[in-house]
Amino acid sequence: MPTEAARVLRDTSADPEFGPWLAQASILVVDDEPGMRNFLMRTLGPRCRQLELAADTDEASRKLDQNHFDVVILDNIMPKKNGVEWLAEQRAIGFFADAILMTAYADLETAIQALRAGAVDFILKPFRSNQLLNAVARCLDRIRLQRENYVLRYELKATSDHILLRDRLIGESTAIAGVRETIARVAPLPTSVLLTGQSGTGKEVAARSLHALSDRAAKPFVPVNCGAIPADMIESELFGHLKGAFTGAERAREGLFLHAQGGTLFLDEISEMPPATQSKLLRVLEDRKVRPVGSEREVPVDLRFVFATNAELEKEVQAGRFRADLFFRINVMQIHLPPLKDRDGDAVELAVLFMKKLSAQLAMPAVPIDEAARRALSAYDWPGNVRELRNLIERTLILGRFPDGFGQAAAGREGGSLADVERRHILSVLTACSGQRDEAARQLGISRKTIDRKLAAWDG
Repeated sequence: MPTEAARVLRDTSADPEFGPWLAQASILVVDDEPGMRNFLMRTLGPRCRQLELAADTDEASRKLDQNHFDVVILDNIMPKKNGVEWLAEQRAIGFFADAILMTAYADLETAIQALRAGAVDFILKPFRSNQLLNAVARCLDRIRLQRENYVLRYELKATSDHILLRDRLIGESTAIAGVRETIARVAPLPTSVLLTGQSGTGKEVAARSLHALSDRAAKPFVPVNCGAIPADMIESELFGHLKGAFTGAERAREGLFLHAQGGTLFLDEISEMPPATQSKLLRVLEDRKVRPVGSEREVPVDLRFVFATNAELEKEVQAGRFRADLFFRINVMQIHLPPLKDRDGDAVELAVLFMKKLSAQLAMPAVPIDEAARRALSAYDWPGNVRELRNLIERTLILGRFPDGFGQAAAGREGGSLADVERRHILSVLTACSGQRDEAARQLGISRKTIDRKLAAWDG
C-alpha cells in the first residue's frame, strides 16, 4: 500500500541551489504534528528520491529496520519519548545516518544533549523551507566527503602499487576482445559477477569496467582485498561496528559495505575470506542486509557485487576451505581473464602505453622499444602477467635501458624454449636485487612462493 509520501509527485532532477545529492537522497521525517509532516512532505518530497514519514518514534523504529536512510529529521518534543532520547537509543543499537533535530527551545542544555545523542545539526522552529533544505544539503555533503575520504584512504592503504590503466582493458587480441564483449553485455544487469584468472591479469580493471558501464557508475566503487585484511578485523572492516563493540572501538564506524551504498562492491581474493565471514557474507547476499559488529539492527544495503579470485574455487570447495553454498551463490556469471602469454600482441601494445604513462609520471625520458625488445616482449612467458610487465617498464625507465638479459629474449626464443627465457629473466632480476627474493618477487609482480618453487625446480 503506498505511503503518504509516495503519493507526492516528484521531480528528482538535481536542485542546483541545494547541491546534486539531494535528488538521490533517502530521508525519514519523524514528527507527531500532521501539519509539520505535511509541510516537510511538500518541501522535501519533490526534491529527494525517497521520503518516508513517521508520526512517532515506534513507527520510526520500524521504518529504520526496513529501509536505509541517508538523513533522519526528527522533532524533539513528542509523546512517549522525545527525539534526543530516541536518537541516543538508536545510536546504541546500530544507526549510522545523519540526524537533524527540530526544536522550538534553543537552550544550551538541549543543544548539548542533541550533540551527545549524535545529532549533526538542529534547526529552530519556526523555520523556512530553505533553512531546512540547506541543513539537509550540509548533511549530504558531509556524508559524501566522509565516505569518499574513507574509501580513498582504504585504497591507498590496501595497495602499494599505483596501477595505471585501471579503468579500461587494453589490447586487441581475440582473448581480451571477448572479455570486453562479455563485460559490455553483463554490466547493465544487476547480476553478481565472478572474475577468475591468474594474479596480475587485470581483474580489478575488469571490475571497474563493469561498474563504469552500469547504471551505478555515478555511485561509489569500493575495492576490497580480502586477503590483505587480518582475520580478526575483516568483519568490522566489511560490516562496520558500534562504539565499544570490541577493545579499541572508541567510536562507531560504517563498514565498507555501507560506504559502497548504491554502488559496486568488489571483493578481491574472495578465496582468502575466513570461513566465519563466508557464512555472514552468504546471509548478506541472500537478505541484502548487514549487521555491524555489536549491533542489534541489520542495515539494508543496495549493492552490486563483483568477486574475484586467482584460486580454483571448485577445488577449494572440495578441500573444505570454501563454502559450497557461497560458491554457488556467487558463481552466477563467471568471466575468465586470460594470462598475458595468451593475449597475442598485447604485451607490446601495453609496454608502449606503460612507457608513455610511466615516463610522464616519473618525469624520466622514455626508453625506445626497438625490434629486439619487441621480440623479447612477445617471446617472454610473463608469469606475473600485466603487473610484471608494468614493473619491467618502470625498472627500464629507472635504469635507462632494458634490464640485462631481457634484450636477448628473442634469441632465446630461437635457441631455447619460453621456459628458458623466463628462467634467464627471473635470474637476472634476482641478480639485480642482490639475491633478495622478496624484492625480486615485488618487481616481477609474482609471489615469493613462485620464485622459491622455480628456483627449487631449477636446482633439481
